[in-house]
Parts: sequence; C-alpha cells; structure tokens
Amino acid sequence: MSRIITADKTGLYVKDWGAGQPVIMIHGWPLSSDSWDDQAMALANAGYRAIAYDRRGFGRSTQPWSGYDYDTLADDLATVIKQTGARDAVIVGFSMGGGEVARYLSRHNGKSVAKAVLVSASLPYRLKTVDNPLGAEQAAFDKTAQAIQDDRPKFLAGFFDKFFAVTAAAQPVSSQLLEWARSVSMQASLQATLGCAKSFTTTDFRPELAAFKVPTLIIHGTNDQIVPINASSRLTAKGIAQAILLEYEGAPHGLFATHKARLTTDLLDFLKI
Repeated sequence: MSRIITADKTGLYVKDWGAGQPVIMIHGWPLSSDSWDDQAMALANAGYRAIAYDRRGFGRSTQPWSGYDYDTLADDLATVIKQTGARDAVIVGFSMGGGEVARYLSRHNGKSVAKAVLVSASLPYRLKTVDNPLGAEQAAFDKTAQAIQDDRPKFLAGFFDKFFAVTAAAQPVSSQLLEWARSVSMQASLQATLGCAKSFTTTDFRPELAAFKVPTLIIHGTNDQIVPINASSRLTAKGIAQAILLEYEGAPHGLFATHKARLTTDLLDFLKI
C-alpha cells in the first residue's frame, strides 16, 4: 500500500497486490477501493497484479476542493498508471468509474491499456435530453443533491438499499455490509460527493465510445435501480466495436457484493482471452 501524488499535489491512496499483468480497478460513487477487495485478492492469487486506489476526495485519499471533473479524474488514473509502472494493463471501472475508463482512453489515447472492463457503469449518458430519451430528468439529480446536503447519512441509508436491492422481502447482503457501505461513504468529503455526482450525471460520453479500441467486457445487472441497464450498458455495448456484454439476470447495481463469485470468474475468464 502506498500513496501517489498527482500534479496538483493530491495524495491518492493505492493498494498494489501481487505480480503479473496489472489490473487497475476504479471504484464507484461514493465508496472506496475497498469495494474491490474480493476481486483484488482473487486476481492476485491467480497471478495478476491487482491495483486499486481511492478516488480523490474519497476513502483515504486527500480531499482537495477541486478536481472532480472527468478530465482531472482521468489524469489521476494516468498518474496511477505512470507511477506504478503499469504496462499492458486492464482497466476496470465500476459505476462512475466507467467514466474514468472512457475519458482515459480518449484523453490519453489508451496508453498502456490492453483491455477494458465496465461494471454497472454509468455510461454513456445519464441525463435525459431530446436525443437521449432514456436518461433521467435533471430534476431527479437536483433532488438527490439536495437530499445529500440536507442529511447525508439519511440519504445514504436509502441509497444503499436500492444499490443492493434490499427490500422487506429480500436481503441479498447483510446488515453489516450495508453499515460498512454507509460508513465508507461518509469518509468522503461533501464537496467530493456532490462534485462527482454532478460529473457522472451530466457528462456525455457518447462521442468517446469510439476511443474503446481494445477488447472490452461490459457487465451489468438487469435489476439495477441506480443505473438502469436499458439506459446504460445496452447502449454502451452498441457503441463499442469490440464489446462483450454480460447481463446478470436479476442482479442489482452493487453486484460486486451480491454476485461476487460470478464477477470474479468472469473477470478472470476475460483476462485469459
């Protein structure tokens, strides 16, 4: 475990486990790299180098006031790749982390990247517009931002119920895991939480799908209540020439926990291709 310093002096907390082809994992909002631990251990044990880091403003990384736009976040990823010496890397983005993958491939021309993986990713465009009718209304995103500012712990309680598809009739994850997710999310700064939410709900990645010039695996649950599959990965898969789309029937957004064994197997199988 180490800390990488970016161009604007932000300290990124990095885990670097194992040896072999590097697999760089980017976490979702509003969690930390710990959400990748199960997959990272499996990858390291299988002979890969598992690298995961806390996004600026989240987890154990420092909390600058600015830099929550995708250009800066992609530059942070570029810094991680450069300072870890990763070559022929597989970059894996969960949820908003898919945006970092897309922006890195377009902004940095896919340097040092051999493959890409998108898991429950918020691509290609979350906002509803005339030419993006499957997106969500701006009013819904505004309501979320206000709820976060009014009472962030209360918001997170309801958010993670949807994230893992917890209902009165179904509890696919333990109450302890829910509490962990809420606790980790409260480690992020309020500025980072709001800034990143604005970025992933308003950034249009449709023109950048052409930058995916490497084999790409897309994984998404059909019961994702945070990023519905019809408005995201099914559209993304059509825009990426070398994409493989795996749909997990009935899986929620947080499938890294609810379907972790299957996710790990599918990642390892894709790495072997």
